[in-house]
Amino acid sequence: MAEFDNQGYAQSEVGSRSTIDAGLRAYMFSVYNYMAVGIALTGVVAYVFFSMATTQDPSLAVATLGNGTMLTELGRTIYISPLKWVLMFAPLGMVLLFAATSHKMSPSTAQLVFWGFAVLMGLSLSSIFIRYTGQSISRVFFVTAASFGALSLYGYTTKKNLSGWGTFLFMGVIGVIIASIVNIWLQSSALQFAVSAIGVLVFAGLTAYDTQRIREVYQYVAHDANAVKSAAINGALSLYLDFINMFLMMLSLFGSSND
Repeated sequence: MAEFDNQGYAQSEVGSRSTIDAGLRAYMFSVYNYMAVGIALTGVVAYVFFSMATTQDPSLAVATLGNGTMLTELGRTIYISPLKWVLMFAPLGMVLLFAATSHKMSPSTAQLVFWGFAVLMGLSLSSIFIRYTGQSISRVFFVTAASFGALSLYGYTTKKNLSGWGTFLFMGVIGVIIASIVNIWLQSSALQFAVSAIGVLVFAGLTAYDTQRIREVYQYVAHDANAVKSAAINGALSLYLDFINMFLMMLSLFGSSND
């Protein structure tokens, strides 16, 4: 009888572990799916907005930038007027707001906010098509995607506990943000290079760290379907931000300027 009980317990244990593994795979798939769609949405919005803000027809141009890019009325409003500062800092404000209120949102609301953020980020990033050549943007994007995939896979599979990286990486993010804001006025190429190089390392580390953290969150929410959905959206936002920021830092280092 004892042997039978032990066998039954072992089978139950295996079945439970199999259910958890299947749930974890579905959860992580949702995270990556949300993230990928968010990045695609950002890219499409950025390119469409850039196309609407610039023109090749001199008769339609109302302003011309130093590199020869001709702007429509929309482009002048967004890229030259004081409104450019709103567009530049709006994504940061929205991230902070989302972080402070996401625990109060229903999964459907959190998802709408995530898509809204992806659109807003696309508007903010449309200027990269003015600053860099399309070929270099594509090249850096695929390099970033490959690097991100490898780092996220490491974070998902490693047995090493990466939680100790959290404080150091958070301080790195704060330093990168402050230095980037300061350099808007200083316009120092040396500082920009240093910020970009450090930023690549910081967001590379965050990719692995966040992936492991997102995976570990599942065991605390697995019993609640709504909590799983909310955790997946929050996790997608974290990885989305890691990817976008790593891409921008690498673009600053290796992108070919349109100037």
